[in-house]
Amino acid sequence: MATRDKTTGAPHGGDGKVRAKKHLGQHFLNDENIALKIAGTLTLEGYEKVLEIGPGMGVLTKYLLKKPLLTYVVEIDDESVSYLNAHYPELSQRIVNRDFLKYDIREVMGNDPFAIIGNFPYNISSQILFRMLEMREQVPEFSGMFQKEVAERVCEPKGSKAYGILSVLVQAFYDAEYLFTVSEQVFTPPPKVKSGVLRLRRKTAFRLPCDELLFFKVVKTAFGQRRKTLRNSLKTFGLSDNLKEDSIFDKRPEQLGVDEFIGLTQKIAYDIQTQR
Repeated sequence: MATRDKTTGAPHGGDGKVRAKKHLGQHFLNDENIALKIAGTLTLEGYEKVLEIGPGMGVLTKYLLKKPLLTYVVEIDDESVSYLNAHYPELSQRIVNRDFLKYDIREVMGNDPFAIIGNFPYNISSQILFRMLEMREQVPEFSGMFQKEVAERVCEPKGSKAYGILSVLVQAFYDAEYLFTVSEQVFTPPPKVKSGVLRLRRKTAFRLPCDELLFFKVVKTAFGQRRKTLRNSLKTFGLSDNLKEDSIFDKRPEQLGVDEFIGLTQKIAYDIQTQR
């Protein structure tokens, strides 16, 4: 039976810890060495602020607070927020009790650059990456833990079945590294799959030499029917017969690297323009 913390009034388990909530995809890391290792993935280059997503009971947060960074956390779980306020009072003014996917983080970060880190809930991990891409102008570095297959997919090279939308879009703007694998047994409760830690470092030249909105649309449309050739999967763009004769349209999307998708986007943009 849950009791209430005498300091915060928040409900918690009998051991004083926050209860993991299935609907939030919570699996609390309980291995201090791994938390320290994840915190150590930050290079501290190009930013003075870091945002941790989903800190839970602060196993990673405590190590971020020791770094020469201004640490902010965003946490949707009220119980976790109460726990963090009670155990990390120095952080209390920088705890954002909101849904990261719906909150405009510029309300606290302004236009300053910042890194993102976290032990990310598996059920929204892809959405977190897409949200990060929307903020790429401000995020020079991103690291943290995902379900192993998602972390691998992000870092996957072209040519494999795992290579997909996230692989292309993330690698277009960031250098992606798969760092290490984490066992199920270091979480409470343990998930049913292994986890993987990755690091993304924004490329020096991260602005694409093409229409970026069109690039996103081309990549997502192509992989939406990944078993088809590009000639068939990109029919909705209304491309000219002349362009569709290009040999690139004989390929399937997993055969194209980032540079080839950029070149394809440039060709499509020119084709659309000339048909007007």
